[in-house]
Amino acid sequence: MIKILFVCHGNICRSTMAEFVFKDMVKKQGLQDDFLIESKATHRDELGSDTYWGTKEKLDKEGIPYTRRRATLMTREDYERYDYILGMDDENMFFIKKIVGSDPDNKVHLLMSYAGEDRSIADPWYTGNFDETFNDVTAGCKGLLKAIASK
Repeated sequence: MIKILFVCHGNICRSTMAEFVFKDMVKKQGLQDDFLIESKATHRDELGSDTYWGTKEKLDKEGIPYTRRRATLMTREDYERYDYILGMDDENMFFIKKIVGSDPDNKVHLLMSYAGEDRSIADPWYTGNFDETFNDVTAGCKGLLKAIASK
């Protein structure tokens, strides 16, 4: 089983969007039993909160199913549990590395790196642009799935 963890600041916008987009992608390919896909936060701001309404609205618009969930905090133990740990922006990457320490197995990556871009995914909590975030998340997830399939 391939274990994927998407990570953002509060675990209510980008990382949850990536979690549900990636779950939908693997399900459409009949691979859902081959993956464990989850998301977590680097900060405590939103712990216990469900997915942000703007993310739910965008997923509804795109026909991507999601479930009720509670934001949780990433821990050092997650490094051993997951095969891929994907941050949404440079700040997330800083805090992920602070949480896990070193990355000897090269598990920690910026999600957009799988779309061939070395840049952050904008936080729609601040920008209000869930379309742009969705497009970036989708591009990153497609690239991630392609990279995994090629191994």
